[in-house]
Amino acid sequence: MKSAHDPRHKRRRRIVKELFSYSFAEQEIADDTKEVIKNANELDSHITSSAPAWPLDKLNKIDLSILRLATFELLKTDTPPKVIIDEAVELAKEFGGESSPSFINGVLGNILKIKEEGNDQS
Repeated sequence: MKSAHDPRHKRRRRIVKELFSYSFAEQEIADDTKEVIKNANELDSHITSSAPAWPLDKLNKIDLSILRLATFELLKTDTPPKVIIDEAVELAKEFGGESSPSFINGVLGNILKIKEEGNDQS
C-alpha cells in the first residue's frame, strides 16, 4: 500500500504542482518537470485522441497536468501501467474535482489500450 510519504508519490505531487503552475506562467521548474513539458505536444496528442470530446483548452488545468505526467510515464518509463494509473487517480482525488478521478482513469485506460494495441502490431 502506498503512502503519502512515499518519495515517488511526493515526486509526482511536486511535478503536478509545477506543471499546473507552469500552465499559467513560465517559471523555474525541476528537470523531471522540464522533461514532461518538453514532450507536451506528443503527450497532448495522445490525450486528445483518447478524450476526443474534451478539447485541451476546455480541460481543467489540474486534470491536464495530471494527465500529462501520467501519459509521459506510460509512454516514456518502465513503471507498471497499473501503478501509473492508480497514482494519477489518487492525485485526481487530492487535487481535482468530483469527476476528475473517473475521467482521468478513463483517458489513461484509453491511452494504455492504444499503446498496447500498437505494441501488438510490432
